[in-house]
Amino acid sequence: MINEVLIPIIVLFANVITTAVIVQFILGLLISFNVVNYSNQFVSALWTALNAILDPILAPIRRRMPHTGGMDFSPIVLLLLIQVAIIILSYIGRQV
Repeated sequence: MINEVLIPIIVLFANVITTAVIVQFILGLLISFNVVNYSNQFVSALWTALNAILDPILAPIRRRMPHTGGMDFSPIVLLLLIQVAIIILSYIGRQV
């Protein structure tokens, strides 16, 4: 029962978070290199929404990581943790 219902839902949620991290990263690059303008209403709303979704998840990782200057490696750590969780859940799903 668990491997048929709960694990696919958790994997779907993990995929949504992974996509949000990637979109936030790409949008951050586009804003940094002035490809898109933050004063654009859509860009500003998207950036604010992504930060509102991901900051509560990334903040504990940022607190535990050493300061690396201008580079923020917490999204990479989050993506790695999500992939490890998916691997563990797929293993558990096969065992049940």
